[in-house]
Amino acid sequence: MDFAAHAARVLDTAAARGADYTDVRFERTRSEHIEVRNGDVNALSDTRSDGYGVRALVDGAWGFASSNGFDDSALDDAAARAVAMARAGASIAARRLGAIPSDTYVDVFATPVERDPRTISIGERIALLLEAEKLLHAAPSVVVGRAWMDLWRTEKFFFSSTGSRIAQTIVQSGSAISALAVGAGEAQVRMWPGDRGLYQGGGWEIIEAAQLRENAQRIGEEAHQLLTAPQCPSGTMDVILGGSQVSLQIHESCGHAAELDRVMGWEANFSGTSFLSPEQLGTLKYGSDIVTIEIDNSLARGIATVGYDDEGTKSVRADVIRDGMLVGFESSCDTARTIDRPSNACVRAQSWQHVPMIRMCNLNLLPGTTPFEGLFDDVAHGVYMEANRSWSIDDRRLNFQFGCQIGWEIVNGKRGRMLKNPTYGGVTPQFWNSCDAIGDAASWFAWGTPNCGKGEPMQTGRTTQAAAPARFRNVAVGVGYGS
Repeated sequence: MDFAAHAARVLDTAAARGADYTDVRFERTRSEHIEVRNGDVNALSDTRSDGYGVRALVDGAWGFASSNGFDDSALDDAAARAVAMARAGASIAARRLGAIPSDTYVDVFATPVERDPRTISIGERIALLLEAEKLLHAAPSVVVGRAWMDLWRTEKFFFSSTGSRIAQTIVQSGSAISALAVGAGEAQVRMWPGDRGLYQGGGWEIIEAAQLRENAQRIGEEAHQLLTAPQCPSGTMDVILGGSQVSLQIHESCGHAAELDRVMGWEANFSGTSFLSPEQLGTLKYGSDIVTIEIDNSLARGIATVGYDDEGTKSVRADVIRDGMLVGFESSCDTARTIDRPSNACVRAQSWQHVPMIRMCNLNLLPGTTPFEGLFDDVAHGVYMEANRSWSIDDRRLNFQFGCQIGWEIVNGKRGRMLKNPTYGGVTPQFWNSCDAIGDAASWFAWGTPNCGKGEPMQTGRTTQAAAPARFRNVAVGVGYGS
């Protein structure tokens, strides 16, 4: 398909209709999903979609339209609708903050792929999942075993009226297993890897790295053992969180809170607003001195890693929290301009049908210097928790409660008996300020989330929060929260 010719028509039509600036993003996507459950294949899909989205700027206001029609009339209509929407917005806007992007790029980007998933037959994929799922049934109490994988391939072609021409091929993959055990009057679940699987940028090598077969029996055994494990105690104590749980903690209490559209009150759907404000930059002690959280949209194997975002801004590394201090936000071109900063390329759309918006992308807690086993030192009484099971956080991202799938008691620096239903809660800045040790680079891992929701209509995004296990002092643990 001649995207350059299609783009030229869209840009020319929009200019003729009065647009000050226009960009068009063509996308070709393929999404594959396989899931097995209790020995049967219960989901098998292979979906393809082609289309484009047009953004037009008129008098400082944006309009957006999308289409999957590629004939001249459809291209003209999409451009005209985007311009008309922008003009309508400009006629009623109290503030017109849109501006023509200052940077222009001509470039190509492709996700590094070691083994193309398209070379792996459906039979081989299903066999892997069936073998792993069978091994989950390590005890009669495991009544439901599940194993699944997702493979995504997206080709994007971005053209702007200022001369940007960007082609990107993005490959993302992920897989997981889950065991549900029932008995002793309750149910327990264990998943691997982490609490949602291993999802990263890359090809079949990501599926292999998850090691589903190698860990399935252990995961089934742990689900069974949890049925009769002692209940996690309640009280104020030290907590060590596994890497995937730290990743979720970053996602919920830092990532969404630091989206600049939420901070400015422009966005409140699905995940609420934020307790943060631009005035807190450089003054709010968000965490302890060892806590540094940065945007890195060039991260190796990050599921949100791209060369350019959906505004055509080049991927960068940028600080959100540096040495515990709030120093930045996830931004778009327009929001960044309101705080006199450059955009840090955090704009994404779920697909060609969707308007681009600020999204959490790769937002990572930098590793510390403590080996994993060293995190247990100096803990007289505490709990080590892994893999999220439930979460609750208020609509300003301030007060939270998280439950994990499994825990282990810590006594005098040693990990002891398994505990079920571990939970902890806190207030975001106090919690992060209680962090006194972070695992080293050997335990640091790019944990991807394939299903982050935002917006109305809701868009699903894919985001990475790379993290290592970390230790937090004097945390409210258990149902009683310090009682």
